[in-house]
Amino acid sequence: MRVLVVVCHPNPESFTQHLAATSIAALGRAGHEVRVTDLYAEGFDPVMDRTERLGYHTPGDNEAPVAPHLANLRWCEAVVFHYPTWWFGLPAMLKGWLDRVLVPHATFALPTATEPMRGTLQHIRRLSVVTTAGAPFLYSKLVGEPGRRTLLRGMRALCHRRCRTDYVALHRIDSASDADRAALVRRVERLIAGF
Repeated sequence: MRVLVVVCHPNPESFTQHLAATSIAALGRAGHEVRVTDLYAEGFDPVMDRTERLGYHTPGDNEAPVAPHLANLRWCEAVVFHYPTWWFGLPAMLKGWLDRVLVPHATFALPTATEPMRGTLQHIRRLSVVTTAGAPFLYSKLVGEPGRRTLLRGMRALCHRRCRTDYVALHRIDSASDADRAALVRRVERLIAGF
């Protein structure tokens, strides 16, 4: 399987980065092809400027600023996201990546008066999220888990209609024990083993 791993954390020594390394190693051991996009390490600019926005609906023009990222999405069959949940949602860097990379014509067909929006990433059959959150599980559910919904409902709509989704999270990360963290690492390894 061709798997794109998208990592979003500013600290290369963070637990999020450790979990991403766990996924990458497990994917490699299982024989999958892997590409890694580490948004902070590569200095990705999450801000869509005026010129980019003006060309957002123009095929080709909207792809040029993010061509390498679109090439990775066109290549992969699965995407694994690693990020911390901040204020119940995606870090701004990751949200900016979605804003800039998931552009019309390249990743979805715009709706018309007679047709709904149609995703064009039909080759992607799996979306997985691995995250940590400071909030307790029930409070995250009460707020509605906007990060989870953005990726596993919003982005999923662009993928194959039978695209499988996974969500692995450790809540109360700030007070998590070493045993809690180790358990999450094992969950991530089991997730990858199922690919």
